[in-house]
Amino acid sequence: MKELRFPEHFLWGAATAAYQIEGAARDDGRAPSIWDTFSRTPGKVYQGHTGDVACDHYYRYADDVALMAELGLRAYRFSVAWPRIQPDGTGPANPRGLDFYDRLTDTLLDRGIDPIVTLYHWDLPQALGDRGGWTNRDTAEHFATYATAVYARLGDRIDVWTTLNEPWCSAYLGYANGVHAPGERDAAAAFTAVHHLLLGHGLAARALRAAGARSVGVTLNPADVRPADPQSAADAAAVRLVDGLHNRIFLDPLLAGGYPDDVREHVSRIVEPTFIRDGDEKLIAAPIDLLGINYYAPSYVAGRPDGAGNDAYPGTEGAVHFLPPAGPLTDMGWMIEPAGLTRLLERIAADYPGVPLLITENGAAFPDKAGADSPDGPAQVIDTDRIAYLDGHLRAAHEAISRGVDLRGYLVWSFLDNFEWAEGYRKRFGIVHVDYLTQRRTPKASARWYQEVISRNGL
Repeated sequence: MKELRFPEHFLWGAATAAYQIEGAARDDGRAPSIWDTFSRTPGKVYQGHTGDVACDHYYRYADDVALMAELGLRAYRFSVAWPRIQPDGTGPANPRGLDFYDRLTDTLLDRGIDPIVTLYHWDLPQALGDRGGWTNRDTAEHFATYATAVYARLGDRIDVWTTLNEPWCSAYLGYANGVHAPGERDAAAAFTAVHHLLLGHGLAARALRAAGARSVGVTLNPADVRPADPQSAADAAAVRLVDGLHNRIFLDPLLAGGYPDDVREHVSRIVEPTFIRDGDEKLIAAPIDLLGINYYAPSYVAGRPDGAGNDAYPGTEGAVHFLPPAGPLTDMGWMIEPAGLTRLLERIAADYPGVPLLITENGAAFPDKAGADSPDGPAQVIDTDRIAYLDGHLRAAHEAISRGVDLRGYLVWSFLDNFEWAEGYRKRFGIVHVDYLTQRRTPKASARWYQEVISRNGL
């Protein structure tokens, strides 16, 4: 296979999220988030798993950072838990919560690892959830205040700030089909949440810049939406509808000045968008320095009048058939198609030029199992499927770079096995295996492979 080298200063790292790894759910003033509540709701999370302990990273962060350094990571993307900073979602910052991220930041920098902050990775304070969550416009205002509080403590040492992680998931999975917190099933609420999430980004970005932030961005999970039949006009229409609901409803207001007309028309069939006020779109469209891209799998659709649609895409029933994934699949049942990443990066670079891109998540769950310890050393986890997945997607990323895409780096998802939201602990995405009973960390074969990729800056 052809050897590839990435550009000089290409950023190599890994990513995690607070609720998925930190644990310490009631410690040092942290209050419940909507995920604490959701995971305790019978039937919502596999076997009633919660993030109460998770990977115990809150107490084991120093050892985890040492392992990151051993593996050669140059960057670490983590999220801040809003309920640690403002337990009620508003009011003065909790100094003990900020202290943790202060310690984590210093430890990373001491090890030569660049910290990249995500301010919101889905763990909304339950107190704000009780007041409507992201369906309440006030939440966007509170988010900007929270962002300012975090920056005031960490801004002297952290250069890269991202506001939201995957607002598509927060809005549609949280409010439309209910498989994520807060577990609502209301299409009108989902579209309202989309706008307030974007408004929260705009307000937070403005606040961060005013405070002196040098690099401000946002992370999306854009989809490579493909037609079942490239020659079918009906399938092309289905692609445009799904692309509008998944991609352009976020990308256009962020990077093109406002919501696309066809998406506005579709939303208006479900809810009158009175939640969009004069000046909102200008605020959302303030320039960003970086767009984070999370990519896992493509989506294939067909236009059919009897299409069942998908309630995560409100209004697609009677119009769209979502094809089941084909070919090799991950343990999540997701299709493995690296070429989709190349297409997606090229499309974004062409449609929204001038914004540097960073792959902020890419990885795969497979049913890893640690073997037994031997006299020669600790147990091994030989995850060849994950290595093949990562190799394919890194080659796809390199192909996009060779075609002119301004891609600045790659952060593997995830550093550790962790709480995988509604799937609990049964799905493992990490390049480091976690024994949840003992909290023992074991770098998988993929971790050592990735270490080599970083050291040679290529494949």
